[in-house]
Amino acid sequence: MHNKIGSLPVRSEPSARPISRHHSTSYIDRVRESLTTRVSKFICAIFLSLLLCLGIVFFILWISLRPHRPRVHIREFSLPGLGKTDGFETSHISFKITVHNPNKKVGVYYDSMEGSVYYKEKRVGSTKLIHPLYQDPKNTSLVEGDLRGPTMAVNKDRWKEMGRDRNQGKVVFRLDVVSVIGFKVYSWHSKMHRMHANCYIEVGWDGMLLSKTKDKRCPVYFT
Repeated sequence: MHNKIGSLPVRSEPSARPISRHHSTSYIDRVRESLTTRVSKFICAIFLSLLLCLGIVFFILWISLRPHRPRVHIREFSLPGLGKTDGFETSHISFKITVHNPNKKVGVYYDSMEGSVYYKEKRVGSTKLIHPLYQDPKNTSLVEGDLRGPTMAVNKDRWKEMGRDRNQGKVVFRLDVVSVIGFKVYSWHSKMHRMHANCYIEVGWDGMLLSKTKDKRCPVYFT
């Protein structure tokens, strides 16, 4: 039995199998899902970027327009006749303070202002200081007060107590300035606030303000 020369076995190529329709649909769905996810992420990124920019803008505006409290300094304070034994009969107190608006773009409206003087936390007099006043940004106003007659509440015993402190070198008072104020930014008006300024004052033997408390800044707070 003879083999045929040149006859080689031929390996038949397997016929290409058709792509399953299920696999094709699954691939398209995955592509669509991927595109949807990318679009969603892109939109979220734009939204967050805009939100961040708006937040930065509002923060800058808040910093630049945020109202600061007025600054109060004691300039003058005097109690004439402090060395006289009968000085309480004609005693009067005079003082001057400055009220400064430190804001660059915010005005301050003072609806009212009242000053009360305390000695050892007992009130010795009070008076109204100013009529309604509007203060422009970076503006300073001088406020004067004068307590005498019915506005004073100094009896003989309290006057003697002040005299003893005077003989020891100084008499300490506290000036409480109470204001009802509001802030104005362009056409916007804030609600009214009750502001206190506590000025601690030391006067010498002559009843005049000691130099170490002159021009002293008074702590300010709201209630």
